[in-house]
Amino acid sequence: MHPSTDADATGLKNMQQLIQLRWIAVVGQVATIVVVHFGFGIRLPLEQMFAALGFLTIFNLVSLWRWDRHEDVTDMELFVALLADVGTLTVQLYLSGGVTNPFIFLFLLQVCLGAVLLGPRHTRTLIAVTAGCFVGLTLFHRPLEIPLENGRGLASPYVQGLLICFVLNAALLAVFMARIHRNLRARDARLADLRQRAAEEEHIVRMGLLASGAAHELGTPLATLSVILGDWTRMQPFAADLELRQEIEEMQAQVARCKTIVTGILLSAGEARGEAPVHTTVRDFLDELVAEWRESRPTPALAYANDFGDDVPIISDSALKQTLCNVLDNALEASPRWVGLAASRDGDWLVLTVTDAGPGFAPEMLAQLGKPYQSSKGRPGGGLGLFLVMNVARTLGGSVSARNRPEGGAAVTLRLPLAALTLAEEPAHGH
Repeated sequence: MHPSTDADATGLKNMQQLIQLRWIAVVGQVATIVVVHFGFGIRLPLEQMFAALGFLTIFNLVSLWRWDRHEDVTDMELFVALLADVGTLTVQLYLSGGVTNPFIFLFLLQVCLGAVLLGPRHTRTLIAVTAGCFVGLTLFHRPLEIPLENGRGLASPYVQGLLICFVLNAALLAVFMARIHRNLRARDARLADLRQRAAEEEHIVRMGLLASGAAHELGTPLATLSVILGDWTRMQPFAADLELRQEIEEMQAQVARCKTIVTGILLSAGEARGEAPVHTTVRDFLDELVAEWRESRPTPALAYANDFGDDVPIISDSALKQTLCNVLDNALEASPRWVGLAASRDGDWLVLTVTDAGPGFAPEMLAQLGKPYQSSKGRPGGGLGLFLVMNVARTLGGSVSARNRPEGGAAVTLRLPLAALTLAEEPAHGH
């Protein structure tokens, strides 16, 4: 299939352009028939010609109804629409002189539109059809009583018709080609964005595989350390020394935290996720996340405000939990003394805003928000945090935005659809 008719809005927009062009053709043909018949006194078979225009009008009304439902348009459907225009034009030319009619060159307009809108196979077919119509009109047509008189220049009705035909072709091609090319450029921009997203998602898959592999490899030594530390707590030299026992307990706590982190990585990689989903609510999910984050960070400086309103049951999402922790960690690194987290509800959306009192984002970072390796921290691998946050939010159907606060510091806002988190099969009051 030709790119212009891929499963996006480009084909539909091009079909709408053809519908607009057909309305112009109907009005133009009515005006031309009336002027030629009554103004120039050249007799035309009005009944048959207006019947052909009636068919074109009905066809356009049906097309308008059919494509008002915002469906994809294929090459074949565009080809059929152009064939209807070519067929109607052929009938009108047959009734008004055939190839001796100066408007015979309107066939070129259909061919040019086909060359832009259709794939090579349909374009060649359309050229063959219009050429066949041209040849047929040389053999079969109703004579048109129009004096050629080419030597009279613009005073000749035939030359005047040629001029009108040229102006129509040129004006319509200029206007509609510009619109069609704008549609194609918009399609190309969408395709480039899709390719960029595919590359980013492939990058995330590679990082997920790396993180999952590293988590598996770390599991064994962490388990060994946990066993050794457990043995130490029962050994007499360590059990008798209070200071050593406290240090061993601290080491056990840190090993336990490492094992929790490894488990979270495996959950986010999808290796254990979905086996035992945890039912919770928005408020409980956020409260537990904040409690865990405060407990594992060396600072209590988190201002937490949960203004979500009426609670909603959800399934705890470890990827979302790590995403929020990532945003909070970034804010803490930029502002060690104070970090803010505010939760609210905007209709069917969960809105989470993380603020800090740090230096804020550089303008170039805001312009490249969510691109990998865009960081002001100046270390290898920096900038992946917001990149991953953006992709997790996008996977859930949400969005991420960032700004610098007027009073200083930065604010990162996550908007997530509740439909991606809530338990639709359970009542609103259940867990």
